[in-house]
Amino acid sequence: MDTRLLRSFVAVAEEGSLTRAAERLFVSQPALTRQVRQLETLLGAVLFTRSRAGMALTEPGRALARRVPSLLADWDGMLRETKGAASRAERVLRVGFLASAANESTPGIIAEFARRRPGWRVEMRQAAWSNPSAGLADGDVDAALLRLPFPGQGALRVAELLEEPRWVALPSGHPLAAREGLSFHELWDEPFVAAPPDTGPWRDYWLAADERGGRPVRIGAVTDQPDDWLSAIANGYGVALAPESAARFYARPGVAYRPVSGVSPSRVAVAWAPVDDGNPVVRDFVDCCREAVAGPR
Repeated sequence: MDTRLLRSFVAVAEEGSLTRAAERLFVSQPALTRQVRQLETLLGAVLFTRSRAGMALTEPGRALARRVPSLLADWDGMLRETKGAASRAERVLRVGFLASAANESTPGIIAEFARRRPGWRVEMRQAAWSNPSAGLADGDVDAALLRLPFPGQGALRVAELLEEPRWVALPSGHPLAAREGLSFHELWDEPFVAAPPDTGPWRDYWLAADERGGRPVRIGAVTDQPDDWLSAIANGYGVALAPESAARFYARPGVAYRPVSGVSPSRVAVAWAPVDDGNPVVRDFVDCCREAVAGPR
């Protein structure tokens, strides 16, 4: 049994709505519908009755809803305890990240952590954009350097570190690439390179779907990795919003980066699980993140 199916079931049961549950899980509504149907097929039982009023639990659904929260809590605790023990035995702190992590501050964070924790090392694990929590939500890492917002953010501890403007990445031969800067409304009719649909609101954030004055988004390509993303832009399939730092970390022939006004900035944070509030190694890493970004006193 894939525990993601059970987590999806809990969200729908608690929200009573596929739309609200999809927003809570940062997935698309069609993807969530497929997960519910998959779970019903696996269990051989109808878990919800569907109507215009929403999603109501059936008797089998109510029976499952009584047991699943404690089952998931035990499962998550077991995973974190086992993986945490392995990390402590190896003296390794597993840190998930997306793209450029904390930008130029990342090497300083790791160096300061090594100074504080002699004999320990940081193992950086890059995640695909289809995993916006970089493995933290699944317990695969001890901490993560992430872009806000991300799925499951409300269930985790988050310390915002910095923010930076969102720029646009576009083919270097695009007419707008000759400009020094752009207004976001000038990009509304452009095709965009997007994250996978299953990432839901994460995808919408990087399309700035709520900042388009109601204009629909045109999708030119869908990618899940930085290299594929860059190739799609260079080959003219679309443009994309990106952090300002992408111009430094993901420079390549065929792709131009330009400042964009009229769109909100991107925020970088360090995140960890509440169960690790008392973990001195994780706390040291979080402190290193905060101090590296703050700079010398």
